[in-house]
Amino acid sequence: MDQSAYSRFGRANHARRRLNLCLRPAPVYLPLLLALLAIAFVTSVDARAVSYASRDTPELASHEATVAVPRADNFVVGSIRGQPPTTRHFNFVVSQMNGSPDGFSKPMLVVNGLFPGPTIEANQGDRIVVHVTNTLSTRTTIHWHGLYQNSTNYYDGTAGVTECGIPPGQSLTYNFTVDDFSGTTWWHAHYDTQYTDGVTGALIVHPRKYPRGFPTWDEDIVVELTDIYHAFSETILSEYLGGGGGPLTGLQLETPDSGAINGIGQYNGSTKYTNLNLKPNKTYRLRLIHTGSAAAIRFSVDYHALTVIEADSTLTQPYTVSSVTLAVAQRYSVLLTTNQHAEPARNYWMRAALKSAVAVPGANADIRGILRYGSGHAAPTAGADPGVPGSGLADLDVAKLVPAAPRTPPPATKAYTVDFSIGGKPDGGAFATMNGTSWQPLQGTTTLLQIVDAARNGSMYAPEGASIQPGGQFLITEDNIEVVDVLLVNTGPGDHPFHLHGHTPYIMGFGTGAYTGTGLNTVNPFMRDTFAVPGSGWLLMRIVTDNPGIWTLHCHIAWHMAAGLMMQISSLPSKAAQLDIPRDIVRQCSA
Repeated sequence: MDQSAYSRFGRANHARRRLNLCLRPAPVYLPLLLALLAIAFVTSVDARAVSYASRDTPELASHEATVAVPRADNFVVGSIRGQPPTTRHFNFVVSQMNGSPDGFSKPMLVVNGLFPGPTIEANQGDRIVVHVTNTLSTRTTIHWHGLYQNSTNYYDGTAGVTECGIPPGQSLTYNFTVDDFSGTTWWHAHYDTQYTDGVTGALIVHPRKYPRGFPTWDEDIVVELTDIYHAFSETILSEYLGGGGGPLTGLQLETPDSGAINGIGQYNGSTKYTNLNLKPNKTYRLRLIHTGSAAAIRFSVDYHALTVIEADSTLTQPYTVSSVTLAVAQRYSVLLTTNQHAEPARNYWMRAALKSAVAVPGANADIRGILRYGSGHAAPTAGADPGVPGSGLADLDVAKLVPAAPRTPPPATKAYTVDFSIGGKPDGGAFATMNGTSWQPLQGTTTLLQIVDAARNGSMYAPEGASIQPGGQFLITEDNIEVVDVLLVNTGPGDHPFHLHGHTPYIMGFGTGAYTGTGLNTVNPFMRDTFAVPGSGWLLMRIVTDNPGIWTLHCHIAWHMAAGLMMQISSLPSKAAQLDIPRDIVRQCSA
């Protein structure tokens, strides 16, 4: 399918490459503003010649309305580390453009004409101000994944929960500090499935200091990993939820066409690769970020060991492995040393293998980039993944992750059990529930506004404990600081990557089969904001409800959340009701 065909059919589904879906006419998008700023098209990161200065500098690769790959410095971070606290400003323009990250031209939703979008880099203690302009024909929001938004819950960017969404043609300025948070994370649209179409980018916050004796590195590089769909997400979602006897099942619709590393992938014979041009005999911190929608991704570099030092925003005791598998929305930092000689030109494959529940003919699950520290420009010679010969290293086992800074969790004062499942409706569409309730966003209001309005009327939006509120909103409410255990029970097959906003929970334990109250780590459990609940199994997380606001807990597989796999935790609603919600956010709901 070429670009002109998409111009004729707008959002219509392409042939789904391998199972003969037909194109259906649909409304075309608003044309991209000619003044949209794009950054020059660059396909390699050269850590030897980069600068921080121009994340959103007005530069055009060309005057064509096509998506560009960010400049090299978008993926190299660390130059601002140690600077005194300051305010960092960013300008985002969300628009619809044609792009071809894997060689297949398709409509995308992007920020500043880029895929992935601009990296936000800050230090702990900084204030981040992001002015977002929406040129789409639909609303949009931006969520800052993993950030606590303490005292700024209204900037969490979750449609129907903390804001109604930026209307077409309007803007919103997100303004918050990152005083308590540090680590590797990302930002993305949190309105319907928009981030699947490309509204994503890295967010790096350097800590004030690292623990004594923590490993060091020479260069710091972001590696954004994603899956890619050739059909527009709105079209896929319509078929996914609506059923109707189409040729694809739910799992097949979830299966991506391909993937990308830092915005470049391969499909149908494409041979364009992301290149990391490094120096020999140096140690690099690779910040791996899974910005995709469904497939887990196994990352490795031929012949190179990877030493894990961070999972999500938690620093770890060094743990050396042969590969790292990331569930959707998870992040890992790994150290890699450029000291191998197995490839004659010292060029090595980076592999991002997509791991989907089912295989679909024509999809490419073998996504690659090239890590170079030799003088040649040839492609690596290895075919199959050689691993790390003679090392005896295994793939990452998340059960072996140990926090670099030990922390004993407080004993639980409250406990809840939440069963969840995803299945099919009689018409074949997908339907997901948490404790029997399928989430749908409120219309014309938000949960946060409902909490505020109830307090003004002398009442509470929801009683303490678990409840279901109008509109099918399933909540757990605690109006005191409590230590809450939430047992997530996965009643179906397949792992689900869950994400909790506003908190970093203790992962007390997980396993398959029925939960028996055993197998918990009460001494030094790992803490992370995105965690896989095993198929036909359980995971027990422990949180402290000390962050006033309304926070979502949801599966981060985009299709599952859209099908209803989401609930909310209301922490200290009497205090959240006192938040001074900006007028621009309140006005969104009446626009």
